[in-house]
Amino acid sequence: MAPVLPLVLPLQPRIRLAQGLWLLSWLLALAGGLTLLCSGHLLVQLWHFGTFLAPSCRFPALPQVALAAGAVALGTGLGCAGASRASLDATRYPPWRGVLGPLLAAGTAGGGGLLVLALGLALGLPVSLDQGLEEGLGTALAHYKDTEVPGHCHAKRLMDELQLKHHCCGRHGYKDWFGVQWVSSRYLDPSDQDVVDRIQSNVEGLYLTDGVPFSCCNPHSPRPCLQSQLSDPYAHPLFDPRQPNLNLWAQGCHEVLLGHLQDLASTLGSMLAVTFLLQALVLIGLRYLQTALEGLGGVIDGEGETQGYLFPGGLKDMLKTAWLQGAVAHRPAPEEAPPEEAPPKEDLPEA
Repeated sequence: MAPVLPLVLPLQPRIRLAQGLWLLSWLLALAGGLTLLCSGHLLVQLWHFGTFLAPSCRFPALPQVALAAGAVALGTGLGCAGASRASLDATRYPPWRGVLGPLLAAGTAGGGGLLVLALGLALGLPVSLDQGLEEGLGTALAHYKDTEVPGHCHAKRLMDELQLKHHCCGRHGYKDWFGVQWVSSRYLDPSDQDVVDRIQSNVEGLYLTDGVPFSCCNPHSPRPCLQSQLSDPYAHPLFDPRQPNLNLWAQGCHEVLLGHLQDLASTLGSMLAVTFLLQALVLIGLRYLQTALEGLGGVIDGEGETQGYLFPGGLKDMLKTAWLQGAVAHRPAPEEAPPEEAPPKEDLPEA
């Protein structure tokens, strides 16, 4: 039975195949290492911004799977580089003959599966990131004032650091702070009539103002920062509330974080695609080299031509037979007909 996708390999093409595989294997190892670095960097960034992501967000699964895929690709590249180098020397190749089968199986099933899964996550999870940041930043704004509440005592510091470092304000803009109480009740004067009126005018009993925290202020502004009465056009001379970007950060933190994390995810996705392509080429080439050398007893410079292939002969028939056997096994057995009764024998008259 003819093998699947056979390829005739004379002496010189066999040697060039081994040399080319050695180079491609090192490129695969390099791509696997870069995938490890990209996924590790994205994991560190997500750890820093974990406060601003909803717990239900599945985006962190992308760098975790990519980390495993990069490690497998790195190991596959190093292993294939050693095997292709050893195949050029008849004295060094015999120990590798028993390793190539498991290496090909692990690289195809493990590495290929992880890379395909990581690529699928890179394509599908940015929507989850958008929703996770939307919910997480809303929660962070709501807990900004809870500096003495267990579990939220660092919310103010983290939000201030985010706005100062990434030059953003609020979730989608500075007006988001107008809809939350960001000043702790501990620092409100209960005898102040203005404070009492604001709390009583709110259905939820919150102290809402048209002001923002200091971390929203743009230090490049030519005038001192204006943090309160931002919606009153007469409160501050020579200040136009329709152009707050002259005094406050113009962008919301949702837009900034989403763009930053999506850029990292896009870079990681590109590295995964390159790694997948290199791994496919290396594994296919190594399979042809393995089967070609088996026909020569493991000696690459043996005389004559040999044939490399991807799958042995009869694989198609084996799969077809297994499919038919499975179909027969799941086919309901026909109902057995009751055995026919033999007709009664007639008594012959005695002579």
